[in-house]
Amino acid sequence: MTTMGDLPGDLVEEILSRVPLTSLRAIRSTCQKWNSLSKNQIFGRKATAAENKFLGFMMKDSRVCSMKFDLQGIRNDDGELVEPSIKQVSKLDQIEVSQVFHCDGLVLCIIKDNTGLLVWNPYLGQTRWIHPRNNYQIEDRYALGYDNNRNHKILRIFDLYPSSNRVFGYEVYDFSSNSWKVLDVIPEWDIQSHFRGASLKGNAYFPAQKKETVGGIKTINIEDVLLCFDFTRERFGPPLPLPFHSYNADFFVSLACVREEQLAVLYQRWGAFETIEICVTNKIDPNTVSWSKFLITSTGFPVDTFSGSFFIDEEKKVAVVFDLDRYKPTETCRYQIVYVIGQDEYFKSVNMGVAPNIAKNSYQAYCVPLVCSSSYVPSLVQLQINKPGKRKESN
Repeated sequence: MTTMGDLPGDLVEEILSRVPLTSLRAIRSTCQKWNSLSKNQIFGRKATAAENKFLGFMMKDSRVCSMKFDLQGIRNDDGELVEPSIKQVSKLDQIEVSQVFHCDGLVLCIIKDNTGLLVWNPYLGQTRWIHPRNNYQIEDRYALGYDNNRNHKILRIFDLYPSSNRVFGYEVYDFSSNSWKVLDVIPEWDIQSHFRGASLKGNAYFPAQKKETVGGIKTINIEDVLLCFDFTRERFGPPLPLPFHSYNADFFVSLACVREEQLAVLYQRWGAFETIEICVTNKIDPNTVSWSKFLITSTGFPVDTFSGSFFIDEEKKVAVVFDLDRYKPTETCRYQIVYVIGQDEYFKSVNMGVAPNIAKNSYQAYCVPLVCSSSYVPSLVQLQINKPGKRKESN
């Protein structure tokens, strides 16, 4: 009797190419041959793209979740917004996270209690724990990227000591050497802890503020800029202009990656909560950037300082923003909301449920939803799977 494992190789590849990524587990359980093939080749990309759905990962209720969002038909007169399908990743159900980042098919998870970092390859099902050189801190900033040799790295930005004249430390973890390296950087900028970076073409981009010293003692922020960290050179590029003029951090700014080709920026002026603007790059590299307007809309909702992650759909001309509902002193709970905003004042929202309050009596302590902005693209990057080894350090 002929079994699945007996089918010709070209026929098997044709079958697997037509199966979306969301059915990968069923494919791998079919037979050993199909399981082996799927871990050495990437299948399902065309079938997944044909579904015209956003497929990615996010953090919800301090857990890593997969998300599928169907935006088809929402701009039609009778088009209804289908609620996103959000499922907790069972392989990672033993960890709670405070942030998630995506780059080149890998997901970087920041562990909630600051005990470690976990990198996960969803396609291969592999994980790798990244242990600290000394320790991690609650306000650390992170970015995942790779150099010109496709060697993956993690950037960590941390406070050397808290003060009004803040001093930052910088270090890079190299996957190939399993080591942290301290960088010699004397920055003329400030990257605030609630500003999330975005990875694009292997490099990391951050909203930042240029700063200057007053009277030789105190530094003040003077202008909002965009910074690129080049993982090949392991250096920051020059400050790049944002598509708006802002001084002393008077705008909320959030970054998103668009198809691994462009960077998008969402911004909203403090005190002018009725308006959200989004721009996308025409050209971007570590030394230059140019912008064009994607949309401007009067939404009537303020983006939460610690949330506001988003992705855009260029075909539908909409942005999908993951946020908390507006804070009201009289309310005892807050809700996680998905806002879909577009041109011509298009606006719809979906309530994803109550946001856990992780520190009572503080409205900033609610667990915010965070989405990885780029739609997931599978990767065959191999990870060392939880194998203990001697950690290396270099200065």
